[in-house]
Amino acid sequence: MARFRLPRTSFYCVTAPAIFENPVSSFSSISFDTHLQNDNFSDTKQQFVKLCSKGRIKEAFESFVYELWSEPRLFSTLIQSCISTNSVFLGKQLHSLIFTSGCSSDKFINNHVLNLYSKFGELHAAVKLFDRMPRRNIMSCNIMIKAYLETGDHENAHKLFDEMPERNVATWNAMVTGLIKFGANEESLLLFSRMNVLGFVPDEYSFGSVLRGCAHLRALVGGQQVHAYVMKCGFEFNSVVGCSLAHMYMKAGSLHDGERIIKWMPDCNLVAWNTLMAGKAQNRYFEGVLDHYLMMKMAGFRPDKISFVSVISSCSELATLCQGRQIHAEVIKAGASSVVSVISSLVSMYSKCGSLQDSIKAFSECEERDVVLWSSMIAAYGFHGQGERAIKLFNDMERENLAGNEVTFLSLLYACSHCGLKDKGLGFFDMMVEKYGLKARLEHYTCVVDLLGRSGCLGEAETMIRSMPVIADAIIWKTLLSACKIHKNEEMARRAAEEVLRIDPQDSASYVLLAGIHASAKRWQNVSEVRRAMKDKMVKKEPGISWVEVKNQVHQFRMGDESHPMSMEINQYLEELTSEMKMRGYVPDISSVLHDMDNEEKEYNLTHHSEKIAIAFALLSTPKGEPIRVMKNLRVCGDCHVAIKYISEIKNSEIIVRDSSRFHHFKNGVCSCGDYW
Repeated sequence: MARFRLPRTSFYCVTAPAIFENPVSSFSSISFDTHLQNDNFSDTKQQFVKLCSKGRIKEAFESFVYELWSEPRLFSTLIQSCISTNSVFLGKQLHSLIFTSGCSSDKFINNHVLNLYSKFGELHAAVKLFDRMPRRNIMSCNIMIKAYLETGDHENAHKLFDEMPERNVATWNAMVTGLIKFGANEESLLLFSRMNVLGFVPDEYSFGSVLRGCAHLRALVGGQQVHAYVMKCGFEFNSVVGCSLAHMYMKAGSLHDGERIIKWMPDCNLVAWNTLMAGKAQNRYFEGVLDHYLMMKMAGFRPDKISFVSVISSCSELATLCQGRQIHAEVIKAGASSVVSVISSLVSMYSKCGSLQDSIKAFSECEERDVVLWSSMIAAYGFHGQGERAIKLFNDMERENLAGNEVTFLSLLYACSHCGLKDKGLGFFDMMVEKYGLKARLEHYTCVVDLLGRSGCLGEAETMIRSMPVIADAIIWKTLLSACKIHKNEEMARRAAEEVLRIDPQDSASYVLLAGIHASAKRWQNVSEVRRAMKDKMVKKEPGISWVEVKNQVHQFRMGDESHPMSMEINQYLEELTSEMKMRGYVPDISSVLHDMDNEEKEYNLTHHSEKIAIAFALLSTPKGEPIRVMKNLRVCGDCHVAIKYISEIKNSEIIVRDSSRFHHFKNGVCSCGDYW
C-alpha cells in the first residue's frame, strides 16, 4: 500500500488507536468483495450517516469500519460530524487515519479536511495541507479564501483569489462575505460590481452579503440599485434576500420600505419577524417592537434568542420593568436563560429600569460569561453610581483571564466620572491604551473630559479636547459646558457654547445650559440675549418629560401638566408635600428658574416640574413601602434633587429616578450619588 511520508507536525496528526482502536494496518487482510456486492450497502450507509448526524462519531467508525475502507469518501461524513460537534481532537485523528491509509490524494476528502481546519481556525494546518495537496479544484481555493478571511488575512485571500485560473459564484461570495465581515464594505461592493461585469449571475448568498454591506454603510441609494437587480434576477420573493433587503432599508433609516418588503414576502418566517423587530429597535420605535413581538406570538412563532434580545432591549429603553419581567419569564420557559447575549440584555434591562439587584442576580446566575456580559454588569454598576463595585468587578474579570474591550473601559470611565474617582479613571484610560493596546475613541475622550470637568479641572478638560487626535463633536463640548455650569465658569462656558453651536446650530441644550449659567449669576440681560438667539434661529427647548409605570401602564407627565385624569388630586398632594418639606427646612431654589418672574411664580414653576408630578402620582397610586421608579428624558434639576431627598424621608419611601445621565436612589433623605451629579 502506498504511503505518503509527510511530517506529522504539518497536520497535527496523532496516533489513531488513541480513540479509534481499529488500526488501519489490519484492513489489508480483509476481503471487501462481499461488502461491495452487498445489496444492503446503501441501507448500511444510511445507518452510518444517521449515527454521524447524531454526533456518535466513534460508534459510527467502529460499527462501519469495513464500509469506510471499501468507500473511503465516507470519511467526509465523519469529518463533517466533527465540525458540527466541535470535536477538534477527533477531527485531527481522522486526518491521521486518512493520511496513513493512503487516501490523502483524494481531493474530495482533502477538501473536507481543509474545511475542518478552516472551521476550527487552524489556519497554519490549513495552509500546510493546501500547499501539499497533489490535486486542487475551485472548492479547495474557495475554502482557503474563507480560511484566510476568517482570520482577517485579507492580503493572502486577495493573492489566492487573483491567482485562481477560474472562479465560480461561490468564490466571489466568499470574498464579498469575508470582506464585509471585517468592515471592508466599500471594497466588497466594488468586488460585487466587478463580479457582475464579468458575467457571474449572483445567487441568494451574493445578494444577502452585498445588502449587508449596504446596510453597514447605510447606503440607501446603493441598496436601492441592488434591489432593482434583485428583481431583475427574480429573487424578490426569496426569504433570505427579502430579509436582507428589509434589514438594509431599516438600517439606512427607511423603516417604511423595510416594513413593506416584509409584508410582501409570501412566507413571513421567524427570521422576517426578527428582522422587523430589530429594525424597529434600531430606529427607536420601541413600542412597535413590543407590538410586533405580541403579533409574532399570535401568528404561532416561538421567539428565539434574537427575538428576546430585541424585545428586552426595547423594554430597557422604555423602562417598563413589569413587561421586562414578563419577558424574562418567557426566556426561562423557552430555555434561553443560559444564552449569554440574552442574559446581557436582561442585565442591561434591569439596570435601566432601576432594579440593580435583579441585574446582579441575572449576572450571578449565568455560568458562561463573555466580555459583553461582564461589560454590561460593569456598566450597570456605573449607571447606578457604584463606581467602586464596578472597579472590583473589572478586577474579577481580569482574574478570569478575560481581556476588556473598548466598551468595558468606556463603562469603567463612566463609572469613575460619576463617582468622583478622577485618579482611578485616568489610570484606566492609560491602561486601556498602554496595557491592552486599544485605541481611544471619541466616547472615551468624552468620559475623560467629564471626569476632569466634574472634578473641577476645567483647564485640563479643555486642553484635552483641543489636543486629542480625533475630531471633537458637539457632545464633548456640551460635556465641558455642563461642567462649566457646575463650577460657574462663565468665560469658558461661552467658548464651549460657541463650539457646540458651530457644529450644531440647532442644539437647544447648549442654549439652555448657557442661559442657566447667566441666570445663576442673575445676568438677566444675558439670559434674554440667549433666548432671543434661540427665537431668531427657531430653536425650541426640548420639553422635560417624566414617566412612571403603575400596574403595567405607563403614565407620562410634562411640566405643569394638567391633562392627567388625576391632575387635581396630584396638585393638591404636591401642595401638601411642599408645605411639609418647607417645615423640615426645604427652600425652593428659585435661582434655577430661567425666566425673570416674581418669586411666587418661580416657586409654582418649580413645584410642577415633571418629575415631581410623576412622584406625587406614584405615591398616590402604589402601595406604601413599594419602591417608586421614575424616568426622565432630561437631567434632574438641582431643586428637584433636593426636594426628592425630602420626599423620600417624609414618606419613608425609596424613590429611584433615572435621568438622561444616570440613576439616583433616594432613601431616608439621602441620594446614592452623594450630590455628585
